[in-house]
Amino acid sequence: MDGFDPSIKITTTIAGKLRRYHHLTFLQHITIPSVFWPNIRDVFLVMGGVVQSTVRLMLWRPDVVFTKGGYVCLPVGWAAKLLRIPLVIHDSDVQAGLTNRLLARSATYIATGAPLEYYKYPVSKSSYVGIPINRAFHHYSDSERAEIKKTLAIASDRPLVVITGGGLGAKALNDEVALHLHELIARASVILISGTEQYDELRALTTHTDAHFQLHAFVPSEVMVEMLAAADVVVSRAGATTLLELAALARPTVLVPSMRLEWQIKHATHYSEQNAVVMLDEHSFSQEGKSTLLEAVMKVLDSSELQSRLSKNIRQFAKPNAARDMAKIILKAAKK
Repeated sequence: MDGFDPSIKITTTIAGKLRRYHHLTFLQHITIPSVFWPNIRDVFLVMGGVVQSTVRLMLWRPDVVFTKGGYVCLPVGWAAKLLRIPLVIHDSDVQAGLTNRLLARSATYIATGAPLEYYKYPVSKSSYVGIPINRAFHHYSDSERAEIKKTLAIASDRPLVVITGGGLGAKALNDEVALHLHELIARASVILISGTEQYDELRALTTHTDAHFQLHAFVPSEVMVEMLAAADVVVSRAGATTLLELAALARPTVLVPSMRLEWQIKHATHYSEQNAVVMLDEHSFSQEGKSTLLEAVMKVLDSSELQSRLSKNIRQFAKPNAARDMAKIILKAAKK
């Protein structure tokens, strides 16, 4: 999956989602108009999507249907069930989403991104395969990483810290880095991928920093691979795919899961329990004049033994054959 073939035709399907917010009570869910009415509307969208998907599957006559989770997959999965077409589902997160929980009973096979102990799926038809990732994510030698640093205009004689909050950035991370940037660049080169929303603000705040700091609103995937591969320490959110990419790269990692996303907390906790990452609570940032983020990064940078242990432990989560194993399961279902 190194690229997308533009000649492939994409067909969209009607779908709807159920809005559920942990900070709202049941009563609030049914009394707040901006939550209640879209949920009612989306019930009809799901019904329309099932009809639409059923017609299309009758015309296309597929041997198997594969869904990857998310509300957009529900109408297609239900249509496959109605037509008795073998259904294979994949669950990336350690917390099973509503769509996959609804489809699991009728699925022929279930593949997971984390060990089966984290799910309530039937073991008889479930397999832990990991998450298919780009082949560029693999272990890089020290010499390869040094060459990458040169191409990124990073000093090869200094450790590199790469900080990313995902595609949209993470304000808590961005603000903490800006607050302690001078302390960070006194010890290492720093690359911050901020997201677009805060980029201008951060650019203004960091105008006078030296050559050991780079700020990017966004970087393309091929550049992100290089940055993460070259990093001596990565600071990141706890998305499922990101974690498997870091595992393949075997990079010492500090995870700061979003406290609003329960599945990120579970991902980070799972890796932390195996001593594969350092896990931080963003709510602890800069309390009582101390920066837990700065302390964590410095602790990793100052200990080659800790770097080696984190690198070794996170690499154990890597599933380099995930795409092949997933394909085998799909082909097996098609033969049923």
